[in-house]
Amino acid sequence: MIKINHLSKKYKGAEFFSVSELSLNIDEQEIFGLLGPNGAGKTTLISMLSSLIKPTSGSFSINGLTYQEHKKELKQLIGIVPQEYALYPSLTAFENLSYFGSTYGLKGKDLKDKIHNHLETLGLSKFAHKKISTFSGGMKRRINLIASILHEPKVLFLDEPTVGVDVQSKNVIIDHLKKLNASGTTMIYTSHHLNEAEDFCTRVAIIDNGKIITKGKPSELITSHQEANNLEDVFLAITGKALRDYA
Repeated sequence: MIKINHLSKKYKGAEFFSVSELSLNIDEQEIFGLLGPNGAGKTTLISMLSSLIKPTSGSFSINGLTYQEHKKELKQLIGIVPQEYALYPSLTAFENLSYFGSTYGLKGKDLKDKIHNHLETLGLSKFAHKKISTFSGGMKRRINLIASILHEPKVLFLDEPTVGVDVQSKNVIIDHLKKLNASGTTMIYTSHHLNEAEDFCTRVAIIDNGKIITKGKPSELITSHQEANNLEDVFLAITGKALRDYA
């Protein structure tokens, strides 16, 4: 589904590459986890694959479509759940979702039905006509998710989709994502919740300094590291325990 060949990104004025000569294949209907410390290059990689920023060099294709030749078609093919809330706080949940759905060409009864179905599934029906500014963090996360899947994308990019939410909201979000994946959606997921990634992802890649250090099924990575009892142990063994604060 996704083929990445020697993809690199160096921001203007930066000393180092954020992503460097990265190559990776992701199969259809995988839940592929991109894991790494702060500043490792995860968000930059997702931003390139989402056609939000232009690569410095290298290439990629999604479902056979390339960034260079099929940028518009690629954007119709994918959905993006960003780290930050991409919602209008002064609008209601329904108004937000109607707007985002319309940008993908959805309209009329079809759009309304999709909105109501997702709101019902994610426990938000009774809040449909409340302003986003009144919502809790977990509720905003769920609306953020709905906004990115109304057009039923083939590929869904998830940049820390459960950060800052309570356990109940996290479980609802993960369960809904698993159902979407079972229906055919390929997912690329980043998170610092390594226990969540261990359970959720079919494969993961650990990235540091813009490069893939290791990749594989979570269970295989754990088995391959003698002292590791879980994915977090593997992560620390590979990336170290030093703080990764950056500005």
